[in-house]
Amino acid sequence: MPRLVDVPGYPLFWTASAVSAFGSQISGLALQILTVVTLSASATEVGVVNAARWLPYLLFGLVAGVLVDRCRRKPVLVGTDLARAVVLAAIPLLYALDLLGIATLCLCVFAVGLLSLLFEAASLSYVPQLVPRELLNAGYARTEQASAVAGSTGPLIAGVLIKYLGAPLAVLLDALTYLASGLLLMSVNAHDPTPDRGRRRSLGSELREGVAWVYHHRTLAPIALTSHAMLLFNTMVSTVFVVFALRELRVGDFGLGVTYACAGVGAVLGGALSGRVLGRFDVGVTLIVFRVLAAVGWLPIVLAEQGSWAVLAVSMAFFLVSLAIAIESPVEMSYRQAVTPEGLRGRMNATIRSFNWGMVAVGAPLGGVLADQVSYRFALWVGLSGAVLQAVVLAISRVREARGSDMETEGA
Repeated sequence: MPRLVDVPGYPLFWTASAVSAFGSQISGLALQILTVVTLSASATEVGVVNAARWLPYLLFGLVAGVLVDRCRRKPVLVGTDLARAVVLAAIPLLYALDLLGIATLCLCVFAVGLLSLLFEAASLSYVPQLVPRELLNAGYARTEQASAVAGSTGPLIAGVLIKYLGAPLAVLLDALTYLASGLLLMSVNAHDPTPDRGRRRSLGSELREGVAWVYHHRTLAPIALTSHAMLLFNTMVSTVFVVFALRELRVGDFGLGVTYACAGVGAVLGGALSGRVLGRFDVGVTLIVFRVLAAVGWLPIVLAEQGSWAVLAVSMAFFLVSLAIAIESPVEMSYRQAVTPEGLRGRMNATIRSFNWGMVAVGAPLGGVLADQVSYRFALWVGLSGAVLQAVVLAISRVREARGSDMETEGA
């Protein structure tokens, strides 16, 4: 079996992913601090800003899948990376000109979300063009690990940068990483065929074909539907957590960075273990067990109280949830790609991700409203309960029948 490092184009693709992931970790924390502290936003406003990032997935996700299946993937990847660099660079500029408010920030974040939607639909569909089928799980796992390594160090570095440079300038660093990623992807020399234009049909019929493939499939359908629910409830927890941690638990900016760094450590470890776990338990068991762990892993946050143990409790929660997701996610992604024909992969990925991240656009403001109108802890309990429920539904679905052998037959 060939090694990933010897696969033409994959090392550069991986490097580009790692560079942009590192910057995203910095700006992820910076935007949270910018919204909560610099702009003095309420929990509802924090939810609205988070929703703006993912609203394009809900509005345009299905169309993006059709468009990606009609285009070569590499130009889409390069163009969206460079465009994201420009949009993110505008945030510190607007702040310097005293023009940055919640509404303006939402517009910028919405634009980044729209570009990210196109990038991710193309990226997930590009990996099977780079690596052979037998290396798909490893290919996705290594990319996830790159993001995880960034996640384990980025928040800590971000905390220092935000303290000494301020949140707006920290966002500028993310813009530079997208620029670097785009330039690296330009250098990838790999198979990227032009789709067959002779088989093109109307936008509506191609869209319906992609949706039907996902939601009529015996195992993709329950995987997709429970993923949507997981993102809805996880987003409620993660949105409320930022305000809860800063204002009630009083963990501080550095404590928040430590928490996200622990999430990165869990993700690194999970990515390293993903292939071994899959080899031991097969697809169905792996997806179910680690969805359950990702759900109950939020419990320490819900039970946390202000004091010296608060950072430890929330860090443990983020570590467990990230560990479970990092083990499960590459297995799910490689399974999805392998059982889906090449001509449908862009639409399949965009369909699932559009509704996944569309649920973020719903869950973020919903969590904020529940936190403001009832209490932080009530909103957290609702999120935890919903996450556990979707894991139970997955466990009793036909995903129990998912096997690695499906990947060798259905997508052929």
